[in-house]
Amino acid sequence: MSKKVNVVLVEPEIPQNTGNISRTCAATDSALHLIRPLGFEISDKHLKRAGLDYWQYLDLTYYDSWEDFKAKHEGAAIYYFSTKAKRCYSEVEYEDEVYLVFGKETKGLPEELLRANEERCVRIPMKGDLRSLNLSNSVAIAVYEALKQDGFEGLNTKGKLFE
Repeated sequence: MSKKVNVVLVEPEIPQNTGNISRTCAATDSALHLIRPLGFEISDKHLKRAGLDYWQYLDLTYYDSWEDFKAKHEGAAIYYFSTKAKRCYSEVEYEDEVYLVFGKETKGLPEELLRANEERCVRIPMKGDLRSLNLSNSVAIAVYEALKQDGFEGLNTKGKLFE
C-alpha cells in the first residue's frame, strides 16, 4: 500500500499559492484540505490558472473551521509545519496516512495550536533569521519527503526517454 499524503491549508490567503499546491497534490495523488475562511473565491482566475488543467485530478475537501477538520479526523497522524518548530521535517518517519498542516501565508499557524502539539511540529531549515519560504514551495518539500520515505510508490520515477 502506498503512502496517503494529505495537505491541509489553514485559512490560505493567496490564490496562486493554493493553485500551485493543488497542482502538486494532483501530481502526487495527495489530497488537499482547505479550511475556511479562504482569502479568495474558489472561482478566482489566478487560482484556476495556477492549477492549470489538474483540477479534475484533485481530491479536494473544504472545512468551515479548524474544529470542523479536527472532528472529522480524530486520531489522525498530523504534523504542523512552522518556522517556530524545533525538529526538522526530514527527521520524521511519516505514517502511511499523514496530514501535513500549513498556516496562512501572513501569520502561519496559531501559536496556541503549535504549543498544544509541540511534539508534532516540524520546520524546514533556512538560513539565519529569514522569515519563511513560499507556502507552495514548503508544501512541495514536505509532500515529496513523505513520498520519498515510501520509495515514491505509485508515481512515475522515470521519464519516457529512459523506458
